[in-house]
Amino acid sequence: MNDHKGVWVFSENYELMLELLAGGRPLAASLKTELAAILMGSQLNDRATELVRHGADKVYSMDNPDLKDCHTERCLSLLAKLAIEHKPEIILIGSTKSGKELASRLAARLETGCTPDCVQLDINGQGTLTTKRVVYSGNAVVTATYLKKPQIAAVLPRAFEKPEPTERKGHVVTVDVKIEKSAVEIVEINEIRAAEVKIEEAKIVICGGRGIDKKEDFQPLIELANLLGGQVGNTRPLAEDRKWFTEWIGLSGKKIRPALYMGCGISGMIQHVAGMRDSQVVVAINKDPEAAIFEVADYVVVGNLYEIVPAIAEQLRKQLS
Repeated sequence: MNDHKGVWVFSENYELMLELLAGGRPLAASLKTELAAILMGSQLNDRATELVRHGADKVYSMDNPDLKDCHTERCLSLLAKLAIEHKPEIILIGSTKSGKELASRLAARLETGCTPDCVQLDINGQGTLTTKRVVYSGNAVVTATYLKKPQIAAVLPRAFEKPEPTERKGHVVTVDVKIEKSAVEIVEINEIRAAEVKIEEAKIVICGGRGIDKKEDFQPLIELANLLGGQVGNTRPLAEDRKWFTEWIGLSGKKIRPALYMGCGISGMIQHVAGMRDSQVVVAINKDPEAAIFEVADYVVVGNLYEIVPAIAEQLRKQLS
């Protein structure tokens, strides 16, 4: 007899938790069970109601000043206790830096399995969760299933589209929170300055690669992105090798799904392609007619990006005026 019931979603990133609700809804429907969101934090206000409007049947709400920063150690203890008490069948956790740690440690504590960085979820013929994740720099996809419950999966951002809110009913359960003293103490937090708009949420991305000689030469890409209402991105070598930026688009960096992606001076290494492969329209500009990125492009422009990018921007200005 299966005493595990329910699909749970959790992430310290609220926007990612909304995406997880979209991924969890078809699983709950297939298993004919509830979809629940685990909400932790301080001064949560109307967030529990918002989670219901975005698809949750039930919300376990933990509102406590000590959960303001959602420390992994504290979240782990609370989530493990809640899971032992209510026995969910599936737990989906946002695959952020802290989320990956939380998912793996929770699996160890509950003596079950965990799949990291999932991009696809499904229920197989036996009623068991099946996950898919990209491996070997995007050259292969691993399909995994589970032998024990709860079945825990860390799901990558942008794997699912955030659902639209609707007027629906749900049940909010207020959980009595008892914060245990942590063995880990946070001494200091140094925040990294990030872009005002996350590149994962951008509808248009203009991306530069090794074909750009100097950091200052990104200015035409920035101007083009501004004209289109998009953002500028870059490949890993410009961040790791040249130290121009702190983030990049790729398998080990940001994964994007814009309506339009334009790659400028990018060779098309599989590590980068794995981060932008889900773009709706791909435009590639490269002077090398054999560039690998042309294989995944919808539109190919063979030529010098220093001439082509300003020319595109000039034509756009004329059209906009």
